[in-house]
Amino acid sequence: MTENKTLQKVTPLGSREGLIAIEPDNWRKEALILATEKAGGTVCSADEATALIWSAPENPELLPNFVREQHDWVQLPFAGIEPFLAMLDERRVWSCGKGVYASAVAEHALAMILSLKRGLVSYSKSENWEKPFGSNLLNSRVLILGGGGIAEELISMLNPFGCSITVIRKSLLPISGCDQVLYLDDLDVVLPETDVVVVALALTSETEGIINRERLGLLPSHAIVINVARGKHIITTDLVNALKSKDIAGAGLDVTDPEPLPAGHDLWGFSNCLITPHIGNTPEMGIALLAQRIEENVARYIAGEDLLGCIDIGAGY
Repeated sequence: MTENKTLQKVTPLGSREGLIAIEPDNWRKEALILATEKAGGTVCSADEATALIWSAPENPELLPNFVREQHDWVQLPFAGIEPFLAMLDERRVWSCGKGVYASAVAEHALAMILSLKRGLVSYSKSENWEKPFGSNLLNSRVLILGGGGIAEELISMLNPFGCSITVIRKSLLPISGCDQVLYLDDLDVVLPETDVVVVALALTSETEGIINRERLGLLPSHAIVINVARGKHIITTDLVNALKSKDIAGAGLDVTDPEPLPAGHDLWGFSNCLITPHIGNTPEMGIALLAQRIEENVARYIAGEDLLGCIDIGAGY
């Protein structure tokens, strides 16, 4: 897969010496230093550097302490940038982890689909020999919300199953292996003909709550919903009610709203709801993938080439 099919690019920064700060100190830093140096960069302090690689997605509040006037590029580690939005400015290039973790997250989505379709979630919670139930993924109609790297990776994984695949995205540019690409305005039209919905969108004001009571009601009763994007894409109370009333057959959630999902929440009680603690991309998987992106972007930065994963500040992702 070529990164530039789904990731935005920017005007080249011009040739740079490659003076890169990697902050703050944490367990990721060593791998990112090695990646930077492999690309020809020189790791130095924030005061000396012309660019900053942020290594702590869990500490967004510390970032302003390290950004300097001369930094013309800041690299964020994850695709989700919601905690950093207020800090973004037009004076420098901002890039993030868009597309970095796509293969890992797509694999997790596929695992969730198969687990729910074949009844493995319910069977795993049973203490008795249950009657047979389940359905094939073969020839299913799959709807993917979002046309980025996760969608591209998932489509290639689904192709051996002979699925009919529809993607909802902001543009109608074709995607290899996909049967049709539609706009968000077409969502309600295709939901009644969908067996599997996979949510793989960036979270924006337009996509928050995109899966609600009305849209869950449009799905066939045998449909399942998978969310590997952000919890706020689904209105949780509406999903609880849909599962309770059996409007849909099941849900697979790697993200929830609220997150973490508290003990005793209604969602924990459903045998047809698979919940994982936001581990579509684990730290062990993620650091190697992030290091690859850092190596590529540092090399591009030094050469004055377009960077991968650049943030569209206006769009919010």
